Amino acid sequence: MSISRIAKQAGMLFIGMSGGGLVAAGVFAFITILGLVPRLAARTHTAAQVKRYENWIIVGAFFGNLVNLFDIPLAGGIVFLALWGFCSGIFVGCLVMSLAETLDTIPTINRRIRLSVGIQYVIAGIGIGKTVGSLVYFFYNIAA
Repeated sequence: MSISRIAKQAGMLFIGMSGGGLVAAGVFAFITILGLVPRLAARTHTAAQVKRYENWIIVGAFFGNLVNLFDIPLAGGIVFLALWGFCSGIFVGCLVMSLAETLDTIPTINRRIRLSVGIQYVIAGIGIGKTVGSLVYFFYNIAA
C-alpha cells in the first residue's frame, strides 16, 4: 500500500469517526436533556447504577458507529437480529415516551380529543401501528 493511500484512508477514518462522534454527542445531549437515564433508573429502582447505564450507552454507540461506518457483518443469525431489534425498540420507545413526558404531549392529546379514560389504549395503538408499519417496511423491502 502506498503512503498516499494510507494517508487518504486515515483521513477518511478521522472524518468518519469525527462525524459519527458529533452525531452521537448530539444524541447524548438530547438524551441528557430529556433525563432518560435517571428517569429509567428511578422507575426500575436502580438509581445506583446510573453511571453503568451511561457507560453502556456510550459503549453501544461507539461500537454501533464502528459497525455502521465499516459495514462490519454481525454474526448470530435471526436470534441476534431479533434481540437487536427488541432492544432497539425498547430504547426508541423509552426515548419517545421520555420526550412525550417532557413536552407534556399526553395531557395535550387528552384535552384535544376529550378522552377521559382509555389513554393507555391510544398509546398502545400508536405503538402497535408503528410496529406493524416498520414490519411491512422491512418485510416488503420498501427501503431498497
